[in-house]
Amino acid sequence: MNDRNDAAVEFLATRRSHPPKMLRQPAPDRAEILRLLTLAARTPDHGKLEPWRFVVLERAVLDRLGPILRDHVSAGGLDQAAADKAASAFDSPVIVAVVSAPVASDKVPEWEQFLSAGAVCLGLVNAALASGWGAAWLTGPAILDRGFGQAHLGIGPAERIVGLIHLGSRGETPPERPRPDIAAKTCWLE
Repeated sequence: MNDRNDAAVEFLATRRSHPPKMLRQPAPDRAEILRLLTLAARTPDHGKLEPWRFVVLERAVLDRLGPILRDHVSAGGLDQAAADKAASAFDSPVIVAVVSAPVASDKVPEWEQFLSAGAVCLGLVNAALASGWGAAWLTGPAILDRGFGQAHLGIGPAERIVGLIHLGSRGETPPERPRPDIAAKTCWLE
């Protein structure tokens, strides 16, 4: 264990997401976002397929999409409160949509490629948090409704949004939340 990184272990032991309602301006600029995406891309990727891509939603786009998502959710039959909540998901300073973009492969199944995209989501959150930004990984109507993603986020028919990574400056420190009982979630095979 010569290569132990105590700072990284402490970061992982204490990391916590910053809910979007706690994020503030300024957002990371484009150069910083590219640096964070570069860090996030250092993820498990069997076959080196890079089966994911990024769609960065800056403030002007988020301002335009919020009302569109509100109307979309309302048209889907949900009440005004649900539509307002869906639209409020676009209140963050900047959002990165991580898109699963599967690559045809005889060796790497699509589900494994999807997991790689999920690993990119966590990598992006951790890269942002370690860099001093606030960040959270969320889903919601903009992700779950493929038609919305195709119409407004440039998502192809074979693609799927895995997560919306909300980024911004940290506001107040989020409260600690209960953590799982790892012993209860673990079995040992001997």
